[in-house]
Amino acid sequence: MSTHNELIESLRQIVGAPNVLTEGDLTAWVQDWRRRETGKALAVVRPGSTAEVAAVVKACAAARVSMVPQGGNTGMVVGSTPDASGTQVVLSLTRMNQVRTLDAGNLTITVDAGCVLQNLQEACEQAGFLFPLSLASEGSCTIGGNLGTNAGGTQVVRYGNTRELCLGLEVVTAQGEIWDGLTGLRKDNTGYDLRHLFIGSEGTLGVITGATMKLYPLPKAQLTAFAAVPSLEAAVQLLGLAHEHLGAGLTGFEVMGQFALGLVAKHFPQQRVPFWQESAWAVVLENSDNESETHARECFERLLEAAMEAGCVSDAVVAESMAQAHALWHIRESIPLAQAEEGLNIKHDISINVSRIPAFVEETNALLLARFPGARLVVYGHLGDGNLHYNVQAPENEDQARFLNEQEAPMNAVVYEVVDRYRGSISAEHGVGSLKVNTLPKHKSPVALGMMRAIKQGLDPDNLMNPGRVLRI
Repeated sequence: MSTHNELIESLRQIVGAPNVLTEGDLTAWVQDWRRRETGKALAVVRPGSTAEVAAVVKACAAARVSMVPQGGNTGMVVGSTPDASGTQVVLSLTRMNQVRTLDAGNLTITVDAGCVLQNLQEACEQAGFLFPLSLASEGSCTIGGNLGTNAGGTQVVRYGNTRELCLGLEVVTAQGEIWDGLTGLRKDNTGYDLRHLFIGSEGTLGVITGATMKLYPLPKAQLTAFAAVPSLEAAVQLLGLAHEHLGAGLTGFEVMGQFALGLVAKHFPQQRVPFWQESAWAVVLENSDNESETHARECFERLLEAAMEAGCVSDAVVAESMAQAHALWHIRESIPLAQAEEGLNIKHDISINVSRIPAFVEETNALLLARFPGARLVVYGHLGDGNLHYNVQAPENEDQARFLNEQEAPMNAVVYEVVDRYRGSISAEHGVGSLKVNTLPKHKSPVALGMMRAIKQGLDPDNLMNPGRVLRI
């Protein structure tokens, strides 16, 4: 205990007493976003600079106290909150929230890790550029957390995950050293590309404190369409036509099942949900055009005409204004909220090759309904990049907490077994965290796990960086 008291006093000297929280309501830092678990922290430490992060890490390492790096705490897999021991330090990066530099000629922006994603988007837009990462939690998630989890979102079909948007990192190692890799270079073949070790590592290898990210020109026009499709096969066919007609202009392609849309209509009746009662599936697609709105609309109209002639679209609406576009996207973004209103549910964040998604859904639906009669399937997600949120709502009139407690593990086993047979991934964009840490070894090859453990041992031999997440050591 005296060691812990000495550490806390040392941390106060480093970051200032007001930025070391040990008492009062710490829920915002110790409870995960989905409220599945609540931990207990020895202290919540809020450094204001990279040098302070390095000093905090050195102090914790000297005291053999493990650390939990945290951004906006919006993760989905319980990966950025402390355990229940009360012996871990939460390292919150939210005070480090500045844009450092914007290099218009290099099309890059360098920011602190605690910069909120929405603030980064707005800073880029004000300078005449696009930063395309877009997530439902963008008003509170941070770029460091986005990088730590390799976040996806709705624009991956065009711009890739956060990994593809990053050119350089600044990282504090598990030993408290600072690696400055903020070069902004697009070509650098001087050995291992270290940034890729830290991106997606969920804070288990070091602390990301800064990042250099790619920028793009703002599109001249951005149009959104909402299309009714009779089947997932038709949705995949529409995706192929969209690639053919729009090329790089296709920046969003989301699919939503009828039951998922029905939940939005039920719980948010103020939203107008087109076609959901007449169609088994619907798609939201976005066309970003670098020429003009007229050109964008012409391309969209040709695409939808071809899709209707091919029979893969039965009806469609194209937004006539930004307000209408936001309303159409809001339908898609409201599905998780509508699920929460409906009650507890079991979530699966899986990825499959796009061409095999219709067969996967048909097979998995049949297996689940046969074994769990009455289960309600909420299927939606980023069809453009093969990522489905394949979720399950408890049967009506059933005790939802009991259903979740009793059926989550066997239901996960069914879904993940089919994912394996389709050579997919059990975590497409949410990460592993602690929620899937014991599941991962069943679905990752021993060779891959061995290499991951070797990296962890090499960079964090004392297992002080977010232990118990991603890998069991």
